[in-house]
Amino acid sequence: MHLTMFCTRVIARILYVNVSRLKVRHKHFCTDAATRVSGSNCGQPSPEHKETHDISNNIQHYDIAIVGGGMVGMALACSLASMPLTKHLNVAIIDSNPALGSRPYFNKDDPPDPRVSTVTPATISFFKDVGAWQYVEQHRHAYFDKMQVWDYTGLGYTRYNAQDINKEVLGCVVENKVLHGSLLSCIENTDFQKTIYPSRLSSMTLHPSPSSLGMDSTSSRPPLSSQRHLAKLELSDGNSLYTKLVVGADGGKSCVRELAGFKTTGWNYSQNAIICTVEHTIENGCAWQRFLPAGPIALLPMGDNFSNIVWTMNPKESTNRKLMNEDEFVKDVNNALDYGYGPHPTSSLFGSGEMFSWPRAGVTLSANDCFEVPPKVVKLASERLVFPLSLRHASDYVSKHVVLIGDAAHTVHPLAGQGVNMGFGDAFALSRVIAEGIAVGSDIGEVTMLKKYEAERKPANIMMMAILDGFQKAYSVDFGPLNILRAAALHGAHFISPIKRSIISYASGEQKLPLFT
Repeated sequence: MHLTMFCTRVIARILYVNVSRLKVRHKHFCTDAATRVSGSNCGQPSPEHKETHDISNNIQHYDIAIVGGGMVGMALACSLASMPLTKHLNVAIIDSNPALGSRPYFNKDDPPDPRVSTVTPATISFFKDVGAWQYVEQHRHAYFDKMQVWDYTGLGYTRYNAQDINKEVLGCVVENKVLHGSLLSCIENTDFQKTIYPSRLSSMTLHPSPSSLGMDSTSSRPPLSSQRHLAKLELSDGNSLYTKLVVGADGGKSCVRELAGFKTTGWNYSQNAIICTVEHTIENGCAWQRFLPAGPIALLPMGDNFSNIVWTMNPKESTNRKLMNEDEFVKDVNNALDYGYGPHPTSSLFGSGEMFSWPRAGVTLSANDCFEVPPKVVKLASERLVFPLSLRHASDYVSKHVVLIGDAAHTVHPLAGQGVNMGFGDAFALSRVIAEGIAVGSDIGEVTMLKKYEAERKPANIMMMAILDGFQKAYSVDFGPLNILRAAALHGAHFISPIKRSIISYASGEQKLPLFT
């Protein structure tokens, strides 16, 4: 067996073991989701749960309450608004972010915000389906059709091109505020029944159906007297509401997840990420990522000679680099993206040697396949933001009348920019399951129906989390034999066409990875 293929299979096996480890830990933490109901305040000890009947006529009823009006929560609302079977639903959106109460405004002369997302072709298709992508295209965004990944040791690199899978682009880098504003604009231009509560969730309990106790419903759906329970939400501003389904889209520190009693498993990476906007003298049209001893650095195109930096490092280094002067920081960035830490890779593992050169036998490297040096950074164009990195995953995504999506269900390492795409995938899948449930007359808060969403998304998310965690661990060790294995995997991904196409398609959100199926 050729050494490159052997090493690639070893890496695949390591990641397979990582998937199994995550599944075992989830099994250990599983509890009966159907019994989870909490009446506690978020972040405070839970008092004994008790059902109450103090229902007043001014408490509104909704079909769905989305707690968290960020990108993923708004994506769910837009998806519900776009489908014939769900566009009639009465939805509450609970979020204290003042941006939800006003029309988004962007000054095109301002430099890009450092908080960006790299959206995949699958996510772009989702945005087009719900009618939001047209608003993204009215503002700054940067498509890219090629990507280069390499190791600081100089032993290996790989380049991906959209043409390898007959696509026009590999992805698009968009400021988070543009994505969020586009979703908000999209839903504002529909007749979707929504109410935005500029508040925070304080407590969540189950109550008898308000319709069975004489309360009028604002929903256009039939009376709910056949339902046994609804969720009652109490908000920090004193408002209360009833709903058939509570959607936790409130991020990694989810209050819904805590109140519903969902267990999580995961770990901290003892790493921080610095993000910022930088400027070049030329436009950058490629996504770059280099694995360094302390973590990867990514340079993502933003258009108009701007790029976004996502640089992972240990906490001490992140503190020092956040505080250092601009010139020193720019120098460090250029060093990390060029000759710093090690030489440039060559097209074979050991320079002119023959080891690992067999995959390219008879193949002439095109300009698209040769290693390139990223464009130099000349200026820091934004503040430097620092945030800690971790992996967290909810043992369950659903219980009766409660469901988690996005970071409330899973948080991942940012090395491949997949976190928000996983969340958008959750939103699309959940909206489709809700529509299917309505079509057959199901209660949208029933666990049996919601489990269909979990069955679709949980395995896919665990697989992606295991792969990202495996890469993080594989590139956190500077050890000679492991360095060679990593280089072999990069060479396999670069020169073996079926592997390259599978990796690109999987990262684009369009298919499963055959190596793990």
